[in-house]
Amino acid sequence: MMTALRLIFLLSIFLSGCVVITLPTAEPLIEKVIGGEGDAKVLLIDISGIITDSDRKDAVFSTKQNMTARIREELDKASVDEDVRAVVLRIDSPGGAVTTSDIIAHEIKKFREKKKVPVIAELMDVAASGGYYIAAASDRIIAHPTTVTGSIGVVAFSVNASGLLEKVGITNQTIKSGDKKDIGSLLRPMTGDERIIIQSIIDDLYERFLDIVMDGRKGSFTRDELKKIADGRVYTARQALDLKLIDEIGYLDDAVEAAKSKAGIKEARLITYAPPRSYRNNIYSSLEDLPVSINLVNIDAGSFTGRLGMSFMYLWMQ
Repeated sequence: MMTALRLIFLLSIFLSGCVVITLPTAEPLIEKVIGGEGDAKVLLIDISGIITDSDRKDAVFSTKQNMTARIREELDKASVDEDVRAVVLRIDSPGGAVTTSDIIAHEIKKFREKKKVPVIAELMDVAASGGYYIAAASDRIIAHPTTVTGSIGVVAFSVNASGLLEKVGITNQTIKSGDKKDIGSLLRPMTGDERIIIQSIIDDLYERFLDIVMDGRKGSFTRDELKKIADGRVYTARQALDLKLIDEIGYLDDAVEAAKSKAGIKEARLITYAPPRSYRNNIYSSLEDLPVSINLVNIDAGSFTGRLGMSFMYLWMQ
């Protein structure tokens, strides 16, 4: 039924004669050189925006890989290319889903162990919570002078709308197998026991965050010292350097040079993996693909129904 509706929608637009639409298609990533010279390569991987594996769509078509799949594809391509001698992660993210952040960090650590090449994280505008979680999986962390980072912690957002629903005549008629089955529901207040349960999950995920940072920042601080600064707050680059959350302050060019130095090479081509028709000409080029057609409709019902329950996030909410 949905396919038929899409075809009718597209046909009506074509017949109107007023709009030309280019249908996007998903394509394998290819190597693109954006600077430098020599046989050796430094791969630039972009991690930007909310860290999530939710489907990304242009109009009514699913055209892009989710974040984890895209990063895994880039790492897989780099792992079999003997000329890739280092990787730079360009991170500009306030964080996101706990599991997505953890999987990406795991993939980066696995790549380092297999490929035996340095991975340098360059923190851009914001690299907080899940963004910092991923950075901690690298060999070295460099922050832009105006970076905001940190926000080590976990949050689960919950809203109680039962009072409002009562005012408009909506009654909660949830039927459940156990009294905790709808824990965190917006249709009723949370009980004290339920709050304890949710807090225990938050605490466990928080301890994992600390584990990741302690493993990535070996020798920088004790666990107790880390806990004192891991209360969810964010830090400037200078503050993060003083707290040993990062290794140095510098620009993206500095991160590329650090990657080459750690790899023991003087010259290298800086590359990215991108769709064939995308445009990249320097290290600051957007690694997100811009749509080449007019987005007339962008309604994703999944965004309204995919996550009705509580979500646990490594996220800094500005």
